[in-house]
Amino acid sequence: MKLSRTPVDTIEMFNRDIFVKRDDLLHPEFSGNKARKFAYFIEHDFPGVIKLIGYGSPQANSLYSMSALAKIKGWSLDFYVDHIASHIKLKPSGNYGAALANGAHIISLDTLDDRGGRDTHTYIQEVVLPLEENAVFVPEGGRCEYAEFGVSKLAEEIVQWADENELHNLVVFLPSGTGTTALYVNKYFVEQGINIRVLTCAAVGGSAYLTQQFTELSDNPKHHPEIVTLAKKYHFGKLYPEFYEMWKTLSLSGIAFELLYDPLGWLALEYYLNTSSEDVPILYLHQGGLLGNETMLPRYMRKYGD
Repeated sequence: MKLSRTPVDTIEMFNRDIFVKRDDLLHPEFSGNKARKFAYFIEHDFPGVIKLIGYGSPQANSLYSMSALAKIKGWSLDFYVDHIASHIKLKPSGNYGAALANGAHIISLDTLDDRGGRDTHTYIQEVVLPLEENAVFVPEGGRCEYAEFGVSKLAEEIVQWADENELHNLVVFLPSGTGTTALYVNKYFVEQGINIRVLTCAAVGGSAYLTQQFTELSDNPKHHPEIVTLAKKYHFGKLYPEFYEMWKTLSLSGIAFELLYDPLGWLALEYYLNTSSEDVPILYLHQGGLLGNETMLPRYMRKYGD
């Protein structure tokens, strides 16, 4: 099972070479960066644990990865969602369908009588966890201290690669959901005194929300990556023609990217390169998640054609 040591390729974008860290080549069941976030669980024993509990979107990469983790560990998975759209129920595909095939129990709060207006996180904290003595709870997107174990190893790999290639003033760029990967990579560089900057953009909720997520993981501002903010506000999961065009351009590189985070990431990277006077090497972190294209690509094709 490949959970570390991914190669770095070079592609041409924006009239320059950009390095791509190929975490999309990690074990497919762990959707790229989830292999890093969940490495601690795979490499350690949890005596007495029989269940994994999580929450998020019914099409989240983390749902599929948690179902694979539970299967490997011999645990059951209870994954809570706010609701499940009817078309997803009727034709399970992507992360949702794959998680069901792995035996995941996907629990929709809108079907529960005791929800009481709670959101998923509050419901789990107040109703579920007090009754679960033999379970491990992983917050949305794998945003927890456990993730630092595997993400730090990713940072180590980047440092080793940069040293071997004598790259100075390297900038690592990645789009963020919860910001977990970006924060722990940057924290490693800061604590090791390594001159590598981490830049990111907020795919969910905007820059203020992302900063809040950083603070919940580390209250030391030095650990927080730099956030590149675009003038236009994009809503997570919504379809945009510029996202589709960017994705199609990226496809010409010979590397497959996903449609939810990567188009925004590359648009933000393009903006940074156009507004920065620095001429520095760029390493884009490809975080996988390609299974989500099973549901995203048909949506784009229906709206914008081929």
